[in-house]
Amino acid sequence: MNRLSSVVVAGALALATVGAVAAPAAARPEAAPAVAGPAGPAATAGTAPAMPARAVAVRPGGAVPAAGTASLVDPAGTVAPDRSVATRPAAARGWQVEVLSVRGTGPYRIGARLDRLVAAGRIDWTAPGCAGVVHAGATGEWAGVVLLAFRQGRLVEVGTATAPPRSPAGAAVGMSFAELERIYGPRGALISNDAGDATAYLVRFGTRVELFTGHPIRPGVGYFQVGPASYVERNFRQGTTC
Repeated sequence: MNRLSSVVVAGALALATVGAVAAPAAARPEAAPAVAGPAGPAATAGTAPAMPARAVAVRPGGAVPAAGTASLVDPAGTVAPDRSVATRPAAARGWQVEVLSVRGTGPYRIGARLDRLVAAGRIDWTAPGCAGVVHAGATGEWAGVVLLAFRQGRLVEVGTATAPPRSPAGAAVGMSFAELERIYGPRGALISNDAGDATAYLVRFGTRVELFTGHPIRPGVGYFQVGPASYVERNFRQGTTC
């Protein structure tokens, strides 16, 4: 009898244990089948869909970009430029011919050698001038924009009859001499040639000059040239020998 009672008690305890384990399992709802989202891994009902990982580079000291952005942050905390948009070279947009200074423009620097510019494909044509001077045409973005003059094989003048280019101060062909005076103030001056039949506006920069000469048929500037005063200014004042 005692043996039978102990067996019954043991069986009852076993059933109670199974019931306690089975009850919580039955209380939990059955998991819904996985549903494939339109953009990303499968999601399960009741859970947020897993988003694809996005690598965002953040350097020490930088701010963490907001969700949905893909920027790079430098150590100073400024956002780096977007490199996803292709940027054309400046020369392709004509930026390099926007300014003509007493140093020249682009590869056409005062003092540059004619033979080296020819070898680099920077010279379109040449024509002999007076006293060993060689006139030349430019190539690329400068073709039809600037004219060149070489003396003893060195570039001594860059000139233009178009706008742009402009001087670093903003002066250009088409302006009146009064406008140039407002731009340059005491730095420039109106001058006349030795014959007294032509007027120009001259701005000195050491041994080099900007010279704005008149237009043949209308008032104002018709030609803008730069170079050494010993060549540019002298040619205007004295004229050429042939």
